[in-house]
Amino acid sequence: MFALFDEAGKFLAGRVMSEADSSMQIELESGKRVKVKAANVLLKFEKPSPAELISEGQRLAQEIDLDLAWEFAPEGEFGFADLARDYFDAKCSTAHQVGALFRLFEAPHYFRRAGKGQFKKAAEETVKAALLGIERKRQQALQIEQWATELAAGTCPQPIADQIYKILFKPDKNGPEYKAVVEATRRSHKAPLDLLQGAGAISSAYQFHWKRFLFEQFPKGVGFPKLLAPEIKDELPLSSAQAFSIDDSATTEIDDALSVQGLGTGTITFGVHIAAPGLAVQPDSAIDKVARERLSTVYMPGWKLTMLPDEVVQAYTLIEGRDCPAVSIYFTLDEATLAIQSSETRLERVRIAANLRHDQLDAVITEATLTDAEVADYAFAAELAFCFRLAQALKKQREVVRGKPESFNRPDYNFRLDSGGATEPKGTEQVSISTRVRGAPLDLIVAEAMILANSTWGAWINELGLPGIYRSQASMAPGIKVRMGTRAQPHAGLGVAQYTWSTSPLRRYVDLVNQWQIIACARNGRTAALVAPFKPKDAQLFSIISGFDAAYSAYNGFQNGIERFWTLRYLVQNQISELTATVMKDGLVRADTLPLVFKALGCEPLPRGAHVKVRITGTDEMTLDVHASLIERLDEVLTEAPEAEAEAEDEDEEAGAGPLTLALDMTEGEEAAATATEAATP
Repeated sequence: MFALFDEAGKFLAGRVMSEADSSMQIELESGKRVKVKAANVLLKFEKPSPAELISEGQRLAQEIDLDLAWEFAPEGEFGFADLARDYFDAKCSTAHQVGALFRLFEAPHYFRRAGKGQFKKAAEETVKAALLGIERKRQQALQIEQWATELAAGTCPQPIADQIYKILFKPDKNGPEYKAVVEATRRSHKAPLDLLQGAGAISSAYQFHWKRFLFEQFPKGVGFPKLLAPEIKDELPLSSAQAFSIDDSATTEIDDALSVQGLGTGTITFGVHIAAPGLAVQPDSAIDKVARERLSTVYMPGWKLTMLPDEVVQAYTLIEGRDCPAVSIYFTLDEATLAIQSSETRLERVRIAANLRHDQLDAVITEATLTDAEVADYAFAAELAFCFRLAQALKKQREVVRGKPESFNRPDYNFRLDSGGATEPKGTEQVSISTRVRGAPLDLIVAEAMILANSTWGAWINELGLPGIYRSQASMAPGIKVRMGTRAQPHAGLGVAQYTWSTSPLRRYVDLVNQWQIIACARNGRTAALVAPFKPKDAQLFSIISGFDAAYSAYNGFQNGIERFWTLRYLVQNQISELTATVMKDGLVRADTLPLVFKALGCEPLPRGAHVKVRITGTDEMTLDVHASLIERLDEVLTEAPEAEAEAEDEDEEAGAGPLTLALDMTEGEEAAATATEAATP
């Protein structure tokens, strides 16, 4: 005697070797003996053989028309043998019964399982809905097949082209577009980006990186609504100061300027003047909503996306030859000792006498000319010399608090495109990369002036009981990063008791927020907390901090990535095949003369700090990857190990050193292909 039984949804049959009340010992055709619960035995039979029965049952199952079987089935519960007798014949064979079992079991949209060999037909509405779903799935599978075929053949269907960045980076893995790309990639044996670029979905590597960023950060586009810059209604007094700004030539959002009065009198009035959009733009206004959505200007070689529309920027920027509204802070100092005696914040108009430009003056305004070692033949020579002397003193004071000097071992890099920044880059421009040593005189003057203003304003608003957005660092120990919060806390890295960002209100939203608080203090003094836009523990501040952190990190990540793209272009354009570099760790090296960190084969065993020459064997502008190998080690003895501060900087650079990561999961390919084929079969 034989028996057919159900084992976890799979039907098996074999010879019954022994039988008890609750179980059977059954020998399968393979010779394996299994113990089967009596409740799982669906049918006992004498003939045909188990293999023949299952084979014939599978054949007969496909002859059963499910719609007709559903019509024949009774309303209540029924057994598979009952349906076989109704559908085939009252004296139907065992094979017909097994065929009915198989067909019922594989059609849950027509028949619900109701127990051991028992079924109940589904409601008519359920059947119709299920059939529609099956047909949709079949049609989708056919669509996936068609799209995958077109992609593999080198043509990108429009629905895929329209969603290309979503597919690659934020996919709906159940979407037909995503599945088609995965299937086409599997079939063509190509990398996804190579496949899509070959099919015309990606026009160029530059456009790929640019449009990916816009997709992720500016899904509604980069245009501004039509906005008018509100006028400043305050009657602002005109300062006696003649101020000058120091920026790059490409800078249009000129936020800050400096002034020096009283040279030679023994008492100096040193002014830091900040553009004052906060005097006109109010919280929750249309312009504020735009600024809060963007949170910061986005910078990249040859282009930028400003936080505010240009017409708004031009209304408040500190452009030369104009009396500009400003939030100014004046420091009274002893000219000889540079001791700060007092500070005062004023809301006023300031005459901007000049916009000095780094790129035009860095080679002219040097430490030698600022210290009278060489002739200073430029405007504001005396004022700049004082600013430099003050900056050096302020830096030394901070370094005492820091516990060690600040080190500027690595240069800053300037990128210039031959398009000049007049039009949006296409990615084919000629790029030049130059260096500017960190801590150069003009840099130092601006940096120390802004640190002084930001730390002083941070202390002032805190003293008057107002919250602000602060940047703090608990210590300089490895792993302790700078954080943003609403409380005044020390910034160990800068060596100040507290530090805000408030000197770039045209470029960063947190600076605008802090400017509103500073303006409230300037207008109301001790009662400022009663009228300031943001009160202590204001939930809006925490929301702004969270949003700004995320956006600023994303913008910086894009800037680093697009600068890496232009660096790879620079290598190709200048046919550079060898570089000298410094080993970081795990085979990562940092180029000596370019802003580039990459893996070089052969450098893995070398210690951190080793100096090497490497050969560039290839670059990939799509994935931003660099292929390189060690030529030789250039130093014989390792110099002293880098400080923890430098290692922390290394960690940030290492994050962008590897190739681009896509969200495509190619392990799904085989399963997706099988599912698509099955679903497409009528």
